[in-house]
Formats: sequence, structure tokens, C-alpha cells
Amino acid sequence: MAIRERLSGNEAVATAMKQINPDVVAAFPITPSTEVPQYFSQFVADGEVDTEFVAVESEHSAMSACVGASSAGARAMTATSANGLALMWEILYIAASNRLPIVMPVINRALSAPINIHNDHSDSMGARDSGWIQLYSEDNQEAYDNIIQAVRIAEHKDVLLPVMVCLDGFIVSHSVENIELQETEKVRKFIGTYKPDEYLLNAKYPIAMGPLDLPPHYFEHKRLQAEAMKNAKAVILKVAEEYEKLTGKKYGLFEEYRMEDAEVGIVIINSSAGTAKEVVDKLRDEGVKAGLVKIRVFRPFPVDEIAKALSGLKALAVMDKCDGFSATGGPVFSEVRSALYNVSQKPEAISYIYGLGGRDVTTNDIEVVYRNLIDITKTGKVSETYNYVGVRE
Repeated sequence: MAIRERLSGNEAVATAMKQINPDVVAAFPITPSTEVPQYFSQFVADGEVDTEFVAVESEHSAMSACVGASSAGARAMTATSANGLALMWEILYIAASNRLPIVMPVINRALSAPINIHNDHSDSMGARDSGWIQLYSEDNQEAYDNIIQAVRIAEHKDVLLPVMVCLDGFIVSHSVENIELQETEKVRKFIGTYKPDEYLLNAKYPIAMGPLDLPPHYFEHKRLQAEAMKNAKAVILKVAEEYEKLTGKKYGLFEEYRMEDAEVGIVIINSSAGTAKEVVDKLRDEGVKAGLVKIRVFRPFPVDEIAKALSGLKALAVMDKCDGFSATGGPVFSEVRSALYNVSQKPEAISYIYGLGGRDVTTNDIEVVYRNLIDITKTGKVSETYNYVGVRE
């Protein structure tokens, strides 16, 4: 029977980690993820987990320690945000290339400079091509559920890739919400025991691990890594199916909200989806056929599924809480527009950048976006493909 609780996003994540009981957690504090290792270190001190907690001198060291632990056959986790993720950059690629199933909550925060401790997605979006699977979380419940599923996904034999579980700093990480927890014994049964086939401390089958990979083999290893990312999509769905049987909570690659007959719609990620759903409901009450797609899995990107979900729209806005500085919209927009390339009757697609550095996004802001889409369906004209909302121009 599920346990009813009231937890902040960070405490929900740390609680999931406690129930997982990883072998090693290495961490360095950075706002707004600091509470995750803080809560977890208390679980260690109270004897509620068997985890070796490693307090390191930097985020680079935290990921390096996780790489060492995972290479040795341990289940390893850490947590970070923003500049901490940036300091890990070199080791992110090594973790993914070495096919190490590390799980890391990323508490999304604007990446400096100028220094800003508030929420946008510039940190994890910057790491989108590092080889990590990326799951995004609208609220505390989804963050908790994603952490538990991430362990199964990462450790699957057809995947063996690290996973970031992303949630919005302060908006989710520090907000207290009602949440349903699973009993610890059920969580541990669901994730199972980590039994890697190859690891450094296996005396019966000695191996060497390291980042040196010269021309005769590097290309093939990258090809295998790419294939593992493709495999991850089916594994994510299979794990979600099993998690639904355990909890009754249904997860997919993305959520479709009132999309069954929608003519205008937006694509969005993380907590702003909740705000946008309010606008969809308002517009539906007015007779406007509005809908929304909230992406949960950004890596691997669900190209075919997204294209199918959006193909019935007349006009579409993709909202990015990160500017790609490419002069062609944000990173989510680039992915979505690429997915629509082969759709015969594709919607008019426009990009909106919003909420940078924690700028508040209101229902009024989201309604501006929908009203623009409604005008496009009426006139057939797009005045501007690349847009900003909520900024003083």
C-alpha cells in the first residue's frame, strides 16, 4: 500500500535514493541541489542505508568518484545543478562512454554567467549530447518516480548508460507537495540487485578500463554507444509498464494533454507544463481546440512518436527554458522541428524562449503564445518564427 507523505522535491529525490540504497554516493553541494546530499547524508548517519557517502572537494571529483565506484561494480549516484554540472563536463562523457549506469538527479538551475541561482534548463540542455539519458519531471511525484525507474533503465543489459533525472530548481526542489511513496521493500524488489557482467574487482575476469581509445576501435565503440541510446527507448517504456503495475502510475515518453482533437498546441518540459495545462483548460472552455505535449524523455528523443502526436495540429509552439544561441530557436524546438520534417501535413511551428534565469512564467504568458497560434490558424501567416515571451524588449 502506498504511503502518503508531504515532501519537497529534493526530499522526495533523497527518499527515493534512500529506498534504492546505492553502494556509493559522492557529492559536493551546490544550490539548489544541496539538500539532496544533505538529506541523504543524514540517512547515512542514522544507519538507514548501507551506502558509502563520499564528501568530495568538487563536482568534477564527485562524478570521478562515481565513475571509479561504478567501474568497480558498485551502484553509484550523485546530484548537482548548473555550474556543478558544468564542472563535471569532462567526466560526464567518460561515464557515458564507459557505459556506466550512474543515476544523477539534476536540479535545474541557470548556468552562469551572469551568476544566477534560479531555474532554467541551460545546465541539462547543455549536456544533452553527452551520452546520458535524460528524464524530465513536472512535479515532486514524477521526480520520485523517475529516480526509481532510472535505476532499472540505466542497468538494463541493452542500455548500460547513465541517467539524469531533471527537476526545476526551487519551483519543484523546494516546494512541498503531497506525494505517494512506495514501501521500501517494494522499491528494492523492483530495482533488484545490481550484478554487472564486467567490473574491475572481478578477480575471475580481470579487465582494464580507461578513456584511451585509439582509431582502430573508437568509432565502433561510439557506434555501440549510439545503439544503446536507441535501445533505451523500448527499455524506458517497458520499465514504465512494470512501474505502472506496481504503483498504478502511468508514464511514457511524453504526456499528451487534451490532444485528441487539438488544432493548436505547445510542447513544453518540466514544471511549466502545469501552468500551461491551466491555460489549455481555459481555452477549451472558450471552445478553442487547444492541447499540450509535455516531454518526459528528451534523450533518447522520441522522434517518431512526437511527430505522430503533433501531426494533427494546425499550429504549434515549442517552448524552451533555455536559449540555444544558434539564432534558430531553443534546443527543444530544433529537435521537434526536425522530427516533423517527414510529416506530410506538418503544423506551422514556432519557437518561444521563456523563463530564463528564473523569470516567472504566468498563465498570461502562456496564453499569449496560444493566442498567437490561434491567429496563425486564422490568417495562415507566421509573422515571426523565433520568439521570446515574458522579456522586456
